Amino acid sequence: MSFRIQPAAPARPNRCQLFGPGSRPAIFEKMAGSAADVINLDLEDSVAPDDKDSARANIIEAIGDIDWGKKTLSVRINGLDTPYWYRDVVDLLEQAGDRLDQIMIPKVGCAGDLYAVDALVTAVERAKGRAKPIKFEVIIESAAGIAHVEEIAAASPRLEAMSLGAADFAASMGMATTGIGGTQENYYMLHGGAKHWSDPWHWAQAAIVAACRTHGVLPVDGPFGDFSDDEGYRAQALRSATLGMVGKWAIHPKQVALANEVFTPSEGAVTEAREILAAMEEAKAKGEGATVYKGRLVDIASIKQAEVIVRQSEMIASA
Repeated sequence: MSFRIQPAAPARPNRCQLFGPGSRPAIFEKMAGSAADVINLDLEDSVAPDDKDSARANIIEAIGDIDWGKKTLSVRINGLDTPYWYRDVVDLLEQAGDRLDQIMIPKVGCAGDLYAVDALVTAVERAKGRAKPIKFEVIIESAAGIAHVEEIAAASPRLEAMSLGAADFAASMGMATTGIGGTQENYYMLHGGAKHWSDPWHWAQAAIVAACRTHGVLPVDGPFGDFSDDEGYRAQALRSATLGMVGKWAIHPKQVALANEVFTPSEGAVTEAREILAAMEEAKAKGEGATVYKGRLVDIASIKQAEVIVRQSEMIASA
């Protein structure tokens, strides 16, 4: 165990991030009224080049005009390899109100990408006297991004969350798939003549979780493209939650309830976690470092796991 304390990630609900294109302002009110914890208004992939300016104006107006409640409000800007991103940042920070919480930066490939956006954001904030510093979330969508994932996670004190963008990541890696998330038809093993499908995104997700937990950033699962496949979405979300991710994107409103279901600790899990903490308190009073709970050994490591579940439940309840 290092003597350097692992920093805590931001204490906020992040079970579901609901995306909507800035070119469709008619859906903004519905997004605000949804059960998603985070709203991502999009200026990037879902907006055609000819609509970039009007989409940006739509979002700036909506930030101040719509009641977003207690949701984290984020805008996905265009990539740093486009001519749009600097105007996204400048207009958002100069014209939108303080209700904006975050900027999502896509296709981040190295720490320098965050440095560039951070420098521009800092300059505008100082020039305009903005009272609330803008936070960042990033998407890992390339071979470079996953290769530099830890330096990216440590690149800016503004960074609060990180996601895996499966489609662009697959293209960058040269993966033989057009699927967005989930298991892939040809990624399987044979055992006893039967096919067993494994998760081609697992290793990248695990790398993201490790980098995020090392530097106090929230690891979030990205999109699942087939919004007609509820069970496929739920299965991937469960795998991601087991790995340590805190939430998942929704690219369709029907996915919000699925994400909230998976990333909200069940009543049974919370009850068990509280019972483990109580059992360990009794053991501690007796001078013991471990005890038995329901036939299994629990110790100090078990306390940490149980505390995560209880804190998550309490945070969601108070949101």
